[in-house]
Amino acid sequence: MPSLDELNRASRGDFVAALGAVFEHAPWVAEAAAAQRPFATVEGLLAAMRGAVEAAPEAERRALLTNHPELAGRAARAGAIAPDSIAEQASAGLDRLSEAEYARFAALNAAYTDRFGFPFILCVRRHGRASLLRAFAARLASNPETERATAQDEVFRIAAIRLCALVEGAGMPRTTGRISTHVLDTTAGRPAPGVRVELHEWVSDTETVLIARAETNADGRTDAPLIGGRPVPIAPYELRFRIGDHFRATHPGLPEPPFLDIVSLRFGVADPEGHYHVPLVASPWSYQTYRGS
Repeated sequence: MPSLDELNRASRGDFVAALGAVFEHAPWVAEAAAAQRPFATVEGLLAAMRGAVEAAPEAERRALLTNHPELAGRAARAGAIAPDSIAEQASAGLDRLSEAEYARFAALNAAYTDRFGFPFILCVRRHGRASLLRAFAARLASNPETERATAQDEVFRIAAIRLCALVEGAGMPRTTGRISTHVLDTTAGRPAPGVRVELHEWVSDTETVLIARAETNADGRTDAPLIGGRPVPIAPYELRFRIGDHFRATHPGLPEPPFLDIVSLRFGVADPEGHYHVPLVASPWSYQTYRGS
């Protein structure tokens, strides 16, 4: 990963080679930004790239939209899209759909392109599958002018995440969120170590996907966030705490089976760049939670 200082000093060709894929099939955006160096912050570099798009002729701005691949479309299924797009669609599970789900996306893609003249564009790293489909359906009802602006804003969101994966330096754009937790044993009056924790994402009313497993440390926290360093997809989630094992080990003589064995906390994430700290405060007989910091 080059530093911002290195990119400021790089030749124009090397600068474009490093950043040419930030905007899909549009290295001209990086070329325009190269002429505005040096940049004091990565946020400043991103602003210059956005400005280049906003100042571009109509034909180039429209091509920036039409060159984006369909979500879960034929080209995506065949792997015939840009590497960044392949990874982005895979992050939302769009490479692992059932035939019925692929058919649903095909119908939505066709309806959207017929209405607006360019593919549906969404920063899929910020969405779970259900959220993605809700956005797809809602935006089909939009008007062309509004949808054009929305699609361009999503292009900018995608570009920000791609840029942050390619460059390090001062003033990074805010593109990541976190889910973290903390377990407290109120009977003992201290943090609860050794509690096994699982984070699941609800992808439908009946289906969850395991996102992370961890165990609390001496401070009752996990050593790293359960999700971190990336956007937290908009979705419902569930934290499952095996608190019964902790109380068996620390409070001998409790009845079996325990009153609380696995505690499940279901919560929703609406801000992909937010910090969702979801603690568990428990005794063998009760528990509570809240959104912490």
